[in-house]
Amino acid sequence: MPLLLPAGNASTWTGPTGNNTWLLTGRIPTLIDAGVGKPEHLEALDRALSGRALALVLITHGHVDHASGVPRLFERWPGVRVRQLGTGDDPLRDDERVHAGDGSVRVLATPGHAADHCCFHDQESGDLFCGDLARSGGTIVIPARRGGDLTAYLESLRRVRALEPARLLPGHGPVIENPAELIDSYLRHREQRDRQVLAALSRGERTAEEIAASIYRGLPEALQAAAAETVLAHLLKLQREGRVEPRGEAWVQAG
Repeated sequence: MPLLLPAGNASTWTGPTGNNTWLLTGRIPTLIDAGVGKPEHLEALDRALSGRALALVLITHGHVDHASGVPRLFERWPGVRVRQLGTGDDPLRDDERVHAGDGSVRVLATPGHAADHCCFHDQESGDLFCGDLARSGGTIVIPARRGGDLTAYLESLRRVRALEPARLLPGHGPVIENPAELIDSYLRHREQRDRQVLAALSRGERTAEEIAASIYRGLPEALQAAAAETVLAHLLKLQREGRVEPRGEAWVQAG
């Protein structure tokens, strides 16, 4: 069973315990996601390893809350290997099988939240380490100006749905015991957001910020920019589908 080690970087974004990192013990001690280098995270990891060296770190994507702890891991365990999709001297590849713990995981490229996002599927247990693909109790930001792509994200959700994983072990929040139900709700939610964006345009709202303010009423100020980024991701998806078009910084329905 993977061991959950919270990264200790609690915030509005990351949740009350911060990011989840997951330790696979065994022949090849492997950490999925690196945290942010908090001393308490490193100490908890050291205790969990019981004197053994960390051998491998697998990164779901390069956002700072998932990857910025790598230098501190190198300091503590100089021989550790760090692998990420499409990055570094030994990049992960889609559909690659990586030996980890006492078994292996399959790499699944799942872009959308980030261009380099991937998940790791333990086919023996059925667990899928899903990074920021999904979380319990909320949806995922698609940062359109920082590599987010809603069309790709929806394709990634469908790819994972087709695998029928037993559980999702996310980068934030509790384990997801009902993957199919959650993913189906995510897909319905994005369809609803499309309709809300189109309705906002029909009311005369023109920018991602204006549309986000009307859809996400009462959202804390710290989250408003992220909401606008996700609205922009919807607009770009709708543009690809020929349903909206840009007018400078503004957007209008096509036709």
